[in-house]
Amino acid sequence: MEKIVPFESSLSPIFRDLNLEWLEAYFYVEPHDRDLLDKCKEIIIDPGGHIFFYQKNGVTLGTFALIKIEEDTFELGKMAVSPTSRGQGIGQKMMQYCINFAQESGWKKLILYSNTSLENSIYIYKKFGFIEVPMGSDNPYSRGNIKMEKKLKLSDT
Repeated sequence: MEKIVPFESSLSPIFRDLNLEWLEAYFYVEPHDRDLLDKCKEIIIDPGGHIFFYQKNGVTLGTFALIKIEEDTFELGKMAVSPTSRGQGIGQKMMQYCINFAQESGWKKLILYSNTSLENSIYIYKKFGFIEVPMGSDNPYSRGNIKMEKKLKLSDT
């Protein structure tokens, strides 16, 4: 049985460990990463963000965060899947859940920062309606060379 569950403090180490494994495999851990991973409750949850976990048969295989930027704009970040579970569509299931959650919450926009070397990830983001936008000066990651966004609703009507 598979499900996506919200943050609980007991899952903090899994959030940290899945992301550290991914970062160390593909890039490196930046100070901003370390802050988010070591203090996820204080930095992500307490200001109004969310962290979710993909579980199958009681085992946590994936995670992602929705980090509050503005009242109706959140950054999709810290998405990671266990190395032994990659290629099974877990990232796409988490992405669909993320978009549904954002729409149900009435948010206007999701943003994300990535790196163009992650071709599979970029493909998935585009598949789910994210488009590339100018980077701007607010990129918190030195490895990030692409900013993408998905508008969720066009007006407040």
